[in-house]
Amino acid sequence: MMSEFVMAPSRSDQTMASPHSVAPQEGALLSHYSVGPAFDEMLDERLVPRPDYAPLAKRLRQTTGEEFSRRKAMLDLSMRQDGVGFTVYRAEEGIERVWPMDPVPRIIPAAEWELIEAGLVQRITALNQFLWDVYHEQHILKDGVVPARLVLQGSSFRREFVGANVPRRIYIHICGTDLIRGADGSYLVLEDNGRTPSGVSYMLQNRQVLKRVFPALFADYDVLPNDDYPAALLDVLRYIAPESAGSPTTVLLSPGMYNSAYFEHSFLAQRMGIELVEGRDLVVDANRVFMRTTRGLKRVDVIYRRIDDDFLDPLTFRADSVLGVPGLVNAYRAGNVALANSIGTGIADDKGVYPFVPDMIRYYLKQDPILPNVETFRPEVPAHLSHVLANLEKMVVKRVNESGGYGMLVGPASTAEQREEFRRAIQANPRDFIAQPTIQLSTHPTFVDGRLEGRHVDLRPFVLCGERVVVTPGGLTRVALPKGSLVVNSSQGGGSKDTWILAPESRSEAESC
Repeated sequence: MMSEFVMAPSRSDQTMASPHSVAPQEGALLSHYSVGPAFDEMLDERLVPRPDYAPLAKRLRQTTGEEFSRRKAMLDLSMRQDGVGFTVYRAEEGIERVWPMDPVPRIIPAAEWELIEAGLVQRITALNQFLWDVYHEQHILKDGVVPARLVLQGSSFRREFVGANVPRRIYIHICGTDLIRGADGSYLVLEDNGRTPSGVSYMLQNRQVLKRVFPALFADYDVLPNDDYPAALLDVLRYIAPESAGSPTTVLLSPGMYNSAYFEHSFLAQRMGIELVEGRDLVVDANRVFMRTTRGLKRVDVIYRRIDDDFLDPLTFRADSVLGVPGLVNAYRAGNVALANSIGTGIADDKGVYPFVPDMIRYYLKQDPILPNVETFRPEVPAHLSHVLANLEKMVVKRVNESGGYGMLVGPASTAEQREEFRRAIQANPRDFIAQPTIQLSTHPTFVDGRLEGRHVDLRPFVLCGERVVVTPGGLTRVALPKGSLVVNSSQGGGSKDTWILAPESRSEAESC
């Protein structure tokens, strides 16, 4: 599931005028753009374009709202014609929506990306070592670096897999780590998505459509390509195939067309040239997995599964699941089929375990974390509990196993009744919650009602771990589209932007403009 970050509305999001705004220019997109207390990706506090944004800002200032509106309509039509959509389960107007994309790209210079990339490689390396450890020797628990109770009693810890080996000792093959920026522009890790992370198809589609509709925007920049992600993912899947599989058969296992990420499932399967299957298309015989075809059963060696653990095998997990494959777990344990991501990865992206990732990096890698976490309080610690309960109106409280913007309390935007409800729930089950201070998300120019206005954004880069760790240049920039909103999740009104990573030489070119 796509994760979220919800913060209390800042002063700039309410009725107060920003102390900085661009002088009006007739017909220009940036005529009334303002910068508030949050870090703005394009303009500094003096409203001067940041060096790498200078060519784009110049082009935007020379473009009328009418022309940009025409291009935006073409972009929306292109998305609709390509069938790029997602499913919302709680919308009165229907469940199918066209993917919302804003035309103004987010730009990340090479030096910043180098830092992000190094931090993500460090993070997934430590998380994979942590997962191997907790399902085997459990050294990190015995040494008290991570509380044993926190892990062993976590709802995502799979006791059935203690002692089980996984191919190449890799648990998380595909990870989507959510990043935000603090008021000083520094990058912070909000959370790691190591179960079935979604959104990469939208990253790829955003680039394809923007090139088609706004080719002139690319003229001033050398943007690193991201279209080799499907090939890189397929390499990872083949790398973990059983040794007995000479030319491994790989499939993508989907819950079906009513899943919110079904477009992504079909998109990736098509781009990788593999079969898209559902649980009913697979059968296990003698601890081997086969796919039903018109020519009979065909052996399957690798499954890229987009089904959560609970629904993967009704013989091992939820008996009422009709999405999974009976006997799949035994076939996996026997080493006859590989799964990406592995069963049991959920304990690594449990929000209650998240505060300990920097400690994992120090413990396993003997390094300091490159990308810090957001400050996080754990109510199961008595001192933390007292602090959280005394400051509910100032904090964001999250249930550790919820996503999509649900199971949260946004303190500054909450009612007394809501805070009291959460107070009781936290006191009853403190392990089920974490709390974080209200940190501003950075803002980015976003096309709204014929002009550009600042909207809050986050970033989800995608990391692949196989023979080597590969961080795809870019990621999915998610943007809160409604005015005053800080909810970037697509199911709750968020949209997206194309994310440009500049080639190293692009930085000096931009600075010379």
